[in-house]
Amino acid sequence: MTKKLDPRRVPWMSSPETQAVMRALTENGGAARFVGGAIRNTLLGRDVADVDIATPLVPDEVVRRLDAAKIASVPTGIAHGTVTAIANGKSFEVTTLRRDVSTDGRRATVSFSTDWTEDAQRRDFTINALYADADGEIFDYCGGLADIEAGRVRFIGDATARIREDYLRILRLFLFHAWYGKGEIDSEALRAVAAEKAGIAQLSGERIQKEMLRLLEAENPVPMLRAMAASGILGDILTGPLSIARIGRLATIDSASFFAPDPVLRLAALLANDPTQVEIIADRFKLSNADRARLEDLAGAKEKIVSYLSIREVRKLLYRIGVLRFKDRVFLRWAEDPKESNAIQWRALLALADAWQRPNFPLTGSNVMVAGVAEGPLVGRILAEVEDWWIDSDFTEDEFSLAERLKAVVQATAY
Repeated sequence: MTKKLDPRRVPWMSSPETQAVMRALTENGGAARFVGGAIRNTLLGRDVADVDIATPLVPDEVVRRLDAAKIASVPTGIAHGTVTAIANGKSFEVTTLRRDVSTDGRRATVSFSTDWTEDAQRRDFTINALYADADGEIFDYCGGLADIEAGRVRFIGDATARIREDYLRILRLFLFHAWYGKGEIDSEALRAVAAEKAGIAQLSGERIQKEMLRLLEAENPVPMLRAMAASGILGDILTGPLSIARIGRLATIDSASFFAPDPVLRLAALLANDPTQVEIIADRFKLSNADRARLEDLAGAKEKIVSYLSIREVRKLLYRIGVLRFKDRVFLRWAEDPKESNAIQWRALLALADAWQRPNFPLTGSNVMVAGVAEGPLVGRILAEVEDWWIDSDFTEDEFSLAERLKAVVQATAY
């Protein structure tokens, strides 16, 4: 694998914003290198979302240099040496080289350093401890290049020591192997996380949620979910019965049909159809109100969704529950269907939902009152009954039929 990047061919390296930040940090005797995920993903030909920078400059000097270059700075993690540089709306986390003084499994007390090797050795995995200067030269202090090439996710140094520095690394092992690993998970790392799994209890629900949803978003999270289950870690995180088979089929559907992985939908597929279980997990993960409502809705869904639904039945369901809820149900029922030959029909249901335009019910309360009903709760009940008929008639546009139905309901209600 190449040990040098060509900045001219790497968009995030050649962007004016990146170059401005690096120039501010490196001129007049300064030093700075890109570090971590941006290097790893570039070597693997994957998208780069965030650009992190490491520097031996202390935070006050980083801020001074950014100010002099008219680049905004925010002290986002100043106690740990992190300053966020904002150039033309683009953010870069700039962190001073450091060493851990003490850790409690969640937070670390650090001291600043000027030693690149020392900074690398405090990181989690070898593939995340790669540095590159502005010219693209890569610095590998822990064997990360070889591990990237081999698809090996390996802790730096002693696995147990790395885990005890931050117990979130237990989950990150499975997450990173799902995204970057090949073949079997590193045996030493697996033994270490299994032995230290009690430390997960120290982690906040928000941190666990972030890592788990990111894991579920991988192309195929199933091997790592099985590894987590075998080591007892998955059961400690997710209470109650789980369906790894169902989420596996959903992942296969996504891959075969080029659907973007939806981590919340995949979580729904992994959990049982049990509202109580969903409530427990939503509380533990501190899910957003929207994600909680979505999981609860799917766990309590009663609609009959089958691959051979008629177009008329599809339109009725779409009107009743909406496009997004309908599609969620289709995906989960599809993942439960053992007949692969039904895939065309399931895709057709999704296509119908995407093309559907909600019709407007043509009557209002005014029409009911014109028909002789006094203003009050009865107006709403009559209107709802006529709307039910209209839906069952496949949203007829026949004004005469609607008027006759309204008249019949009003007359029936009057007696």
